[in-house]
Amino acid sequence: MGAFLAHLPRCRCPGNRAGRHAVVRSRTWVFVQYLRTAGVVAVLVQQAVATPDLVTGFCEWMRCQRGVTDTTLRHYRRVAIALLGHLGDDPARYGAGVLRAAVREVAGGHGAATAKQVATVARAFLRYLAVEGRCRPGLDAAVLPVASWRLASLPRYVSAEVVQRIIDACDSNRPDGARDRAILLLLARLGLRGGDIVRMRLSDIDWANARVQVAGKGRREVRLPLPQEVGDTILAYLRDRRAVVGCDRVFLRSRAPWQPLAESSSVSCIVQRAIVRAGVSAPTRGAHLLRHSAATAMLREGISLPSIGIVLRHRSVETTAHYAKVDVELLRSVAQPWIGGTPC
Repeated sequence: MGAFLAHLPRCRCPGNRAGRHAVVRSRTWVFVQYLRTAGVVAVLVQQAVATPDLVTGFCEWMRCQRGVTDTTLRHYRRVAIALLGHLGDDPARYGAGVLRAAVREVAGGHGAATAKQVATVARAFLRYLAVEGRCRPGLDAAVLPVASWRLASLPRYVSAEVVQRIIDACDSNRPDGARDRAILLLLARLGLRGGDIVRMRLSDIDWANARVQVAGKGRREVRLPLPQEVGDTILAYLRDRRAVVGCDRVFLRSRAPWQPLAESSSVSCIVQRAIVRAGVSAPTRGAHLLRHSAATAMLREGISLPSIGIVLRHRSVETTAHYAKVDVELLRSVAQPWIGGTPC
């Protein structure tokens, strides 16, 4: 199978058509899994790579004490294992110089975003070790912050008209049409994250009071109003859902096996397919595009930044103030004249 997948990108065999090799890869893997289950091909026994005890304890501590989701923990686990490979398994011998060298090695060759994530995981890992008495306290301060301007970039969004075109691109005749439309409306009207969609349960929807409960980062639960359009679309999807499963997750896969959506990247794929069907130009093609667009639309309708922060569940008002940079008319009204006269 590995040789076949490596052959796909450069395949020039008769009858072959160029296509999305990532989709072919996933579908081929499902077919091979079926052949192994049916006993047609042999099952490969692979030796699982054991996770170090320090990393296992760190991930469990982050889950219980900080409310970190399993998707985030997968990234944290990978970074922690890489750091441990450079630091060694004796935290009592860790020093500032060794820590900085390990962070540079793991983050080397990557961009600022990856470097910031490595530094964040390193600090959290050192705090866990200090709490457990494995290393001396204060070593997390040895991991220097990554040089970058906070909130320096502009939010990536599309206009309300483009958002509506993306939502209307969902084909109601397709098995996944009603599901995709409900997901897109939740992202565009309530500004939810992809993880919020994946974790949403039937018990989170209060039909009588038109509210939906969302458990976001750090297990912070918030009840948001459920607009009539969004509620009707979710209800239509649930009524037409053919799958009968013993799970109370709202959104399931559109093909067998009927399981809940695995992670937030599945929601981003739904948004990406809708953008392609709509034939619109977008700066990004993930779930956060509709979240940013919802915040920008609320700001232009005159809704205050604190109110937008409540809807988006921001912990800091500085994060919500990031969207003020797209309000050109407001910025023009507060702009000061150039002191030196006409600029060059």
